Amino acid sequence: MRLRTATLADLTLLRHWSAQPHVLAATDDDWGWEEELARSPDWREQLIATLEGRPLGFLQIMDPAREDSHYWGDCPENLRAVDIWIGEERDLGRGHGTQMMKLALERCFAPPEVQAVLVDPLVTHVRVHPFYERLGFRFVERRVFGDDECAVYRLDRADWRK
Repeated sequence: MRLRTATLADLTLLRHWSAQPHVLAATDDDWGWEEELARSPDWREQLIATLEGRPLGFLQIMDPAREDSHYWGDCPENLRAVDIWIGEERDLGRGHGTQMMKLALERCFAPPEVQAVLVDPLVTHVRVHPFYERLGFRFVERRVFGDDECAVYRLDRADWRK
């Protein structure tokens, strides 16, 4: 599996994936793909996971203290936040999400100053909560972001190394 930067050439693919029922169950946000793919802020990476050259899923890694919408509110420095999904339902349950997340965590923790990684799955997306827990994430709190009630999880560097 490889990760590559998402570009405007991925617009049709990302729109398609965003409309899939299993993706909508995980996130009902409007990602504003045209605008977001056209910009490259230094606090964010938007990535496409590929397997043998075939696009498989999407990852976003960001610095929540620096991201411009202040989605995470006041956030300490030296954290990262990750959004992840598999594009096609036929690719679920095959270990691809675990591989994607492991690659994302390697990227997140590459800078030695990064202390922890955050994820915020919807409370209603219960299938994914054990996924994060198996990767070492620990539940922090239930929190409302916009209209979404989420379960915030955190993986500290020390727990990632285990």
